[in-house]
Amino acid sequence: MLKKIDIYIIKKFLGTFFFAIVMILGIAIVFDISEKIDDFIEKEAPFRAIVVDYYLNFVPYYGNLFSFLFVFISVIFFTSKMAVHSEFIAMLSSGVSYARIMRPYMISAAVIALLSYGLSGWVIPHSNAVRLDFENTYFKNTYRFQGRNFHKQISPGVYVYMESYNNKLDMGSKFALEKIENGKLVSKLISDYIKWDTLTNKWKIHNYRIRYFQENGEIIERGKTLDTTLNMERADFHRRATDVETMNNDELKRFIEKEKISGSGNINSYLIEKYKRLAFPFSTFILTIMGVSLASRKVRGGTALYLGIGLALSFSYILFMQISFQFSIGSNLSPLIAVWIPNMLFGIIAFILFKLAPK
Repeated sequence: MLKKIDIYIIKKFLGTFFFAIVMILGIAIVFDISEKIDDFIEKEAPFRAIVVDYYLNFVPYYGNLFSFLFVFISVIFFTSKMAVHSEFIAMLSSGVSYARIMRPYMISAAVIALLSYGLSGWVIPHSNAVRLDFENTYFKNTYRFQGRNFHKQISPGVYVYMESYNNKLDMGSKFALEKIENGKLVSKLISDYIKWDTLTNKWKIHNYRIRYFQENGEIIERGKTLDTTLNMERADFHRRATDVETMNNDELKRFIEKEKISGSGNINSYLIEKYKRLAFPFSTFILTIMGVSLASRKVRGGTALYLGIGLALSFSYILFMQISFQFSIGSNLSPLIAVWIPNMLFGIIAFILFKLAPK
């Protein structure tokens, strides 16, 4: 059962955390408005869309993205104040162990971690879809598919090739489709171009030739147009890198499986997005332990000193995290390891600080 001291610390923790989010995001919104006001005016963005579609979805995304930073600063802030008022000395003198004092901190961290995991996995992807659609409409340039000599496996044994793709016209030039069975090429289609038909929602192949390879010879079929159903979507050529942020956990899992089959070169970045949705909430526990272990001591400099240390450690965590992500995307480092390296490293630091704190 929760004691009075537990409720006292939990209230301080969660109260400071949500107050910090409101204050910092409020300041961030002011700066964001000043930066984008010219775009709003130039593109004639409706006021309701700015408020509802953009900023109401801006808050949960960035609040959750930097929630671990808010947690660390919040813990440092109110814990150092408790230390200045000798509250930890009083608790320890009354026979309460340092590990027992950590219990309400861990309960609060668990509440924030579960909230963060639920938001990042299912709620925020939907709000991201609205926010990113607004950004693509009023801020960013029209997306152009940059791929050349595009190769992709769209289903087991079925491969497509296009020299280039124009996503304005939804048309791919120099299209080829190969079917392979038991390691042998059984048919190959070559066409001048392929185009998405908005009426039938199917691909239409133009000026094609199909070669069927059989044991007794080769059969060639020609034609002007051919409607076909391919396991390849129009959306595949309109997808920005940030679009994975609009997928909930289930959608992201299915998307990654599909990309693995196709041999996508961006698979590591998609896996990083998947794994960090669990790693980020877990970092709440690590940073809470670090914050308490640092700020529970009564030293000269008080809150200001600890806030400085807290900010330095928080930004070093962010820097290390970004470096780790880039190593995974640009090398053979496993995305799972890349995402969890910062937690493992700072987890060791948190353990050492926790052991030294009672002394």
